[in-house]
Amino acid sequence: MENIAHNTNISGKALWTGRILSGIFILFMIFDGGIKLVPLDIVLQTSAEMGLPATVGFARGLGILALLCTALYAYPRTSILGAILLTGYMGGAILTQLRIGNPLFSHLLFGVYLGLIMWGGLYLRDRRLRALIPFN
Repeated sequence: MENIAHNTNISGKALWTGRILSGIFILFMIFDGGIKLVPLDIVLQTSAEMGLPATVGFARGLGILALLCTALYAYPRTSILGAILLTGYMGGAILTQLRIGNPLFSHLLFGVYLGLIMWGGLYLRDRRLRALIPFN
C-alpha cells in the first residue's frame, strides 16, 4: 500500500503543468460552448457543412452539453467523470470529421489533440487518476 501512495506523489512543477494544461482546455471549451450558445453564424454554417442540423436549438444543445461536461471536468470531485464525458464528446467530433473526409492532422485529429491535453492535465493534477493508472 505504501508503494501505491508513493507513486501517486507529484512534484510542484508537474502539478502546475497539469493545472495549466487543464486551464487551457477549460478555456477552449468555454469558448467553444459559448459560441454555440449565442450561436454565431459560423457555428450554423459549419453545422450545415458537416451535415448536422443548422438550427439554433441544435447549436445551443451542443453548447450546453459542452459547458456542463466542462464544468464537471473543472470541479475536482467530478473531474474524472467530466473527462470521460468529454472524451465521448470529442469522439463524436472526430467521427463527424472522419465522415465528411476532412484533413487528418488539422481537423480529424484536433479532437485527439484536445483529449490528450485534457487527460494529460488531469493526470498531472489528480492523485486518484495516477493511482488508477500508474506509469512506472
